[in-house]
Amino acid sequence: MQTVIALVGATGVGKTAVSLELAEKLNAEIISADSMQVYRGMDIGTAKATLAEQQRVRHHLLDIADPGEEFSVARYQQLARAAIAEIEARGKLPLFVGGSGLYLRAALTAYEFAPVPADTAYRESLYARAAVEGTAVLHSELALADPDAALKISVNDARRIIRALEVYYNTGERISERQKRTEAAASLYDAIWLGLTRERSDLYKRIDRRVEQMVSEGLIEEVQRLIEQGICFTNGINSRVNAGQALGYKEILPYLNGECSKAEAIAALQQSTRRYAKRQMTWFNAEKRIIWHMLDEESEPSAVAERLMISLGGVINHGTKR
Repeated sequence: MQTVIALVGATGVGKTAVSLELAEKLNAEIISADSMQVYRGMDIGTAKATLAEQQRVRHHLLDIADPGEEFSVARYQQLARAAIAEIEARGKLPLFVGGSGLYLRAALTAYEFAPVPADTAYRESLYARAAVEGTAVLHSELALADPDAALKISVNDARRIIRALEVYYNTGERISERQKRTEAAASLYDAIWLGLTRERSDLYKRIDRRVEQMVSEGLIEEVQRLIEQGICFTNGINSRVNAGQALGYKEILPYLNGECSKAEAIAALQQSTRRYAKRQMTWFNAEKRIIWHMLDEESEPSAVAERLMISLGGVINHGTKR
């Protein structure tokens, strides 16, 4: 089996800085495991690796889709596996870095996505109903068709509710059953999962500072530019593509619309990011293969990378000296 490393953790924990140090020590190339960093022009809000960082270590699966197009987990799976093969062919080690757990699991396990027949008319009818009746009505229908899925999907998440109903309507199978198969799928690679974590108070302080830094670096201008290009971000119910609900963008929209102050938009984004980090950790805590490393305010990326190298053990001898 090919050896693959996955470095995971909540947003703001410090994965990027550590990953650069670790990649250099491992003679590795980085594969982004972030569902929003695939989109071109969404750089500041997704905390995408800078051009200087990408020059320091080669990155894969950044800027591969336009924000206005749908990008699926199945497509990511194909591209990620191709990237693994490409990196291996150069005698280097693939290093996944990110916080999108489902994307990682899809890339590294044997799960196969069963196709769902396209039914544009049915999908559009659901979006029309959501706009008129509200997503709570559709969520109630999903609770009857697929109770497990309804428990995991927010009542306000129109896109995921409609996707789950569409799968059930077109295949007769619950999307939750598909997800259970994903969780049980065998690994295709000799994957070593490393996790970075922090005390919650420390992580939340870092998140709040990072949001302020994003704004100072031009996040608001980035959102405005994308809107002018026709990208529709929404705090509401009807975003039909992944990018439309991107954290770091939809929270800025009320400010640009004159509905709140800049300070209120920043506070809302900080709160949303903290909640997202909590959801990420809930997901990753269920992944028993992860070897966790606790960081604190004094943790330097180079020192953390050294600790991770110890966890990797024999991989250093067999994976980096080829």
